[in-house]
Amino acid sequence: MVPLLLLPLLWRGSLQEKEGYELQVQELVTVQEGLCIHVPCSFFYQRGSWFSSRELYTFWYLSEDGTNYASPVATNDRYAQVKQQTQGRFLLADPRTNSCSLSIRDSRKSDTGTYVFQVLTGYFDRYTYQDKKLTLKVTDLTQKPDIHIWGPLESGRPTQLSCSLPGSCEEGSPLIFSWVGNALDSLNLKTLRSSMLTFTPKPRDHGTTVTCLVTLAGPGVTTRETIQLNVSYAPRNLVIGVSYRNVTALEILQNTSSLPILEGEALRLLCVADSNPPAQLSWFQGSPVPNATPISRTTILELPRVGTGEEGQFTCQAQHPLGSQSISLSLSVVYAPRLVGPSCSWEDEGLRCSCSSRAEPAPSVRWQLGEGLLEENPNNDSYTITSRSVRSWANSSLRLRVGLNAGLRITCEAKNVHGVQSASVLLLPGKSISVSRVVPAALGGAGAMALLSLCLCLIFFYIVKLHRKQTDRRRKATNDEDPVMGTVTWGFQLNPRPDGPPDLVSPTGDVSPLREEQDTQYAKLTFHGRKPWEPQDKEAITTCVYSKIKETRQ
Repeated sequence: MVPLLLLPLLWRGSLQEKEGYELQVQELVTVQEGLCIHVPCSFFYQRGSWFSSRELYTFWYLSEDGTNYASPVATNDRYAQVKQQTQGRFLLADPRTNSCSLSIRDSRKSDTGTYVFQVLTGYFDRYTYQDKKLTLKVTDLTQKPDIHIWGPLESGRPTQLSCSLPGSCEEGSPLIFSWVGNALDSLNLKTLRSSMLTFTPKPRDHGTTVTCLVTLAGPGVTTRETIQLNVSYAPRNLVIGVSYRNVTALEILQNTSSLPILEGEALRLLCVADSNPPAQLSWFQGSPVPNATPISRTTILELPRVGTGEEGQFTCQAQHPLGSQSISLSLSVVYAPRLVGPSCSWEDEGLRCSCSSRAEPAPSVRWQLGEGLLEENPNNDSYTITSRSVRSWANSSLRLRVGLNAGLRITCEAKNVHGVQSASVLLLPGKSISVSRVVPAALGGAGAMALLSLCLCLIFFYIVKLHRKQTDRRRKATNDEDPVMGTVTWGFQLNPRPDGPPDLVSPTGDVSPLREEQDTQYAKLTFHGRKPWEPQDKEAITTCVYSKIKETRQ
């Protein structure tokens, strides 16, 4: 039992180096196929004085081949036959410096194994180091090339790319390089076979890939690396997208485009610029000038309710370190007709009426007499129509010479693609004039109410006329009584607008220019007061008594 316990100690003792001999080397080394590796090593040995003039020889052997009759994988003995598989790839350092370092080029899978070191100090005095051995492991090639970009990638600026393979050595087999990428299509084949190339990136190259392939000629293995290009470029393809009328889709407009927008609508303007890195977008009303303050520094400009104040030019400016670009949009506000008038006056030759309207685009104005449409160029002399337009204003005047009867309605109508508005003049007995307005079709309910009010007024005047004689007879019977009412004034109050039509045709020379009316109209009744009175009989209490009614226009 005791001899068995002593066996490991005896075995260990057999592996210990001879006194004066020592080897220092890394015992396990790993290298990828096709790459190079340097294994540091140093050794010590006993040297006799009689051997000082002799040359020292060192050897590395594959352990499984043995050291007696096998060929070494590396030696400094020029007369020794080196193993063919390692010849020229396994290189020894100069042993005179006590170096046993081993350099291995173009590693192959077949190089995997354990190696021992041997020193020859005389003609037949060989010593093989057994305490430490070198184990080499060759693995698959996983090392990827390194791609280096020399300088920033800017559009239009030449840039160099280089490719290298870490772990390769100049003394080994040559490396074969090749480049692949859409950005390199314009380069010649010779340039694409070099480890370094020069190309000029373009905006379209941003986001594309470039691949470097490296083939090791010795083992015939290939490795590759791919990078994505990050090309900087100034703004380009600047466009404005428009969203309005509750439409979610965008309408793309080009530079200096004109956009008509209906007054009161909400408008959203989206500015888009293609640049890298993204440009700073700003909105200006009008053309931007140096040091101008933008109305918005966001991509989207919101106009919740477009009015005439927003009419004009809007500019989106894209600012970038490599350059700036701007795009403009001309906004025109369109709206339905706004009617001013009509206004009528009596002249020696008949009745003259004027009517004006403002709209965008400019409206057309026409006249109606009752239910009939009046042509602008009649074949008779019963009426004359004169019209003219100045920018967004349309002015028209009507002169009627015959056919004027009480209860006759004269209508002025203004129309464009965005709406219609009309107003009427009613001829009352005694050449009195009453004005009624018909608002656009969107306010048809209000127009119906105005028409109903007009009918009630006609009924009222009819009742007044019917009771006038009865009232006069009662006044004669009650001369000592005070009147029941004073004068009743009937008319319209108009709220003028500050802007008016240019060169408006006036009904008469002494009539002031017409001013645009608000849609709201008023009827005013003025009661000048009464004196208290007591009825003389029961009948007087229940009988309506009217005074004379005076019709005026304000």
